[in-house]
Amino acid sequence: MLDTTMQTPFTEPGEDDLNRLRPRGSNQIGMSQFNERVVLQAIRFHGSMPKADIARLTNLSTQTVSLIINRLLEEGLVAKQASLRGKVGQPSVPIALNPDGAYSIGIKIGRRSLDVLLVDFAGRVRERSALAYAFPDPDLLFAEIALQLDRMRALLGPKRESRLSGIGIAAPLALGGWQQLLSIEPDLADKWNRIDIRERVQAMTDLPVEFSKDSAAACVAELVAGRGRSIKSFLYVFVGTFIGGGLVIDSHLRSGRHGNAGAVGSIPLGLARREKGTLPEQLLSDASLFNLEQLFGAAGLDETASVDARALQAPWLTHTTAWLDDAARAIAFAINSATCLLDLDGVIIDGSIDRELLDKLMQEVETSLDYYSWEGITRPVVLAGTIGSDARAIGGALLPLYANFAPDRDLFLKLDK
Repeated sequence: MLDTTMQTPFTEPGEDDLNRLRPRGSNQIGMSQFNERVVLQAIRFHGSMPKADIARLTNLSTQTVSLIINRLLEEGLVAKQASLRGKVGQPSVPIALNPDGAYSIGIKIGRRSLDVLLVDFAGRVRERSALAYAFPDPDLLFAEIALQLDRMRALLGPKRESRLSGIGIAAPLALGGWQQLLSIEPDLADKWNRIDIRERVQAMTDLPVEFSKDSAAACVAELVAGRGRSIKSFLYVFVGTFIGGGLVIDSHLRSGRHGNAGAVGSIPLGLARREKGTLPEQLLSDASLFNLEQLFGAAGLDETASVDARALQAPWLTHTTAWLDDAARAIAFAINSATCLLDLDGVIIDGSIDRELLDKLMQEVETSLDYYSWEGITRPVVLAGTIGSDARAIGGALLPLYANFAPDRDLFLKLDK
């Protein structure tokens, strides 16, 4: 049976953000599909609301909105909720997204685990599968993905399966990289370097398959369903096996020419020396969960405690405290450097870690930011992400949903300036 419990928190934007968050429609003939998507986007941003409020937010006429809502009701993409009473005039009927209006499957391929999520039209996780490993063997991993895709479709049944909009994959761009750091066998790394992940999954299904860098997908999830809806320009930092990130400027996710914008893990932490072979360490060398795993392993402790509550308990706590100090100072350095270049409104930090550990990291980052000079620049607000470990897979699942139902597929959210 599918779990219909809300698993992804949605934060409502404040009043100051309403103008920026308004997707605008057009009353011109021939714009019906675009306007339908604009209406769906408005409901997704702001939650259920009456037709009159939808018309105000989208700049469409009340008559146009009424026609669109009737079509969307027929298509099963929206649903009426209980009437709102107690106000002057006729009771208004809020219109909400119908969770069963569409589905998508999000796949996160990581260096330590695989997650496959079935996500509904409202962004809720309805079913999940997880597989942990030291490092993935591609043959075993793709076999598991094929098994889970069949299972997800079987759970939906023939009628709801027809509403599957596609599959979105979130994975590192260089899964075979950093061989020495991760102690990966060269043959296994070479396997990944020769694989087109999207093509391998596309060969398993007749559904459209989308691909995104894993940290960028996590950023999409926060941008669409979390704090990113109310911050115009921000750096997103995700603490996983390797720390990574995404960059949002003017409410657009910016990928860069090579897809590496926001690749905070590669930021150097010191000046280069003249001697060859003495490269400065990168942020990922100090602020990744891999570093915490190594500390635990060197002490003879279970390395998997890095992602759960044990990290803040004895005997792991001593090593976690040391990691927090190094990681926070390194992340603060990256935030200071990025702010000098980008004049950020904010920074959002999330990760595949226990939420209490994330809170501790946030506290340490704020303290470490005090160690850097902010003269000549404005210190950005630093906030904890709201999605958590599922961010990468949920971001992947959002790719086909936005391809099919958003008014502007260009970087997911084209908002008013």
